[in-house]
Amino acid sequence: MTYVVLAVLAAATVAGLIYRARYGRLRASGGDLPPGLLPDAGSAGVTLLHFTSATCAPCRQVRAVCADLAKDLSAVRHVEVDADEHLEAVKSLDIWRLPTLLIVDRHGRVARRTVGVPDRADLRRSVTEVLAA
Repeated sequence: MTYVVLAVLAAATVAGLIYRARYGRLRASGGDLPPGLLPDAGSAGVTLLHFTSATCAPCRQVRAVCADLAKDLSAVRHVEVDADEHLEAVKSLDIWRLPTLLIVDRHGRVARRTVGVPDRADLRRSVTEVLAA
C-alpha cells in the first residue's frame, strides 16, 4: 500500500512540474486561422489573438500584457475572442484551456502560442521575431 501511495505522489509531482514548465511559455506553432475569425489579419504586422472567457481570472493579466505591448509597438494589435462564442474556432485551433494566446503573423498563420500568462519579455521577443520574419 505504501508503494502505491508513493507512486501516486511521484506521478502527481511529475505532472505538476510539467504543467508548471509549460504554463505561460511561448512555443512555435503552425497552421492557419479559420476563415472569418480574423478577416483583416494582414492589416497589422502581428496580431495577438487572445482567447478568453468571462469567468477566466488569468485572462485579465493576459489582457494587460498584450495591451501594453500593442501600445508600445505600432505594428502589433491585440484582439480578444470570447471562446464561448467561437466554439468552432476553438476546436479547429485545438484550444483546450484558457487563456490561450496566439501570435498571428501578417499572413494569418499562427506563429507562436501559449496557455497561461506569458512573460512580458518573452512575448516581446517572440513578437519581434515574428515581425522580422
